[in-house]
Amino acid sequence: MTKAPVVETERLRLRAWRKDDFRPYHALLQHPDVHRHFGPEPMGQEDCWRRLLAAVGGWEINGFGTWAVERKSDAKLVGNAGLFTAWRGLDPEFGDDPEMGWIFAKEVHGQGMAGEACRAVIEWAKTNLDPTPIWAIIAPANEPSLKLADKLGFDRLHQADYHGDPTWVLKRPAW
Repeated sequence: MTKAPVVETERLRLRAWRKDDFRPYHALLQHPDVHRHFGPEPMGQEDCWRRLLAAVGGWEINGFGTWAVERKSDAKLVGNAGLFTAWRGLDPEFGDDPEMGWIFAKEVHGQGMAGEACRAVIEWAKTNLDPTPIWAIIAPANEPSLKLADKLGFDRLHQADYHGDPTWVLKRPAW
């Protein structure tokens, strides 16, 4: 079985998801400043559990996936970051190319932790994957994530309608 490797940065540990991450992750997703970019209502337990299982399964199926991100100073789960395939049916279709995503707890917003984790994900990809573009989608109102995507080298291609909401489609060129 392919499992997420541990990747460490100065302040963070990116590691494989564990069953005991479910409740803290679900709680993280309930904060209005976190869930507002994913829909009008917080994610329910069922959808959160499926998201966690998909994160684990991505490593087995794709050879890449998302990591649980914990703060090294106290081992607290503060978010997730990584690569996945979602088959969203957007134009252009991402296909087997990885899509990148990140979600972080409100308590760490503005501290640079998302950027630190995402740079580690990109470095891991450069070392472990064949050169490939990386896609992302971000809500237009999510200015902090759009700014981070700009810093990470993503280009804003166009806005699309995704489940009735305007959404930026972004692409980071292959390295």
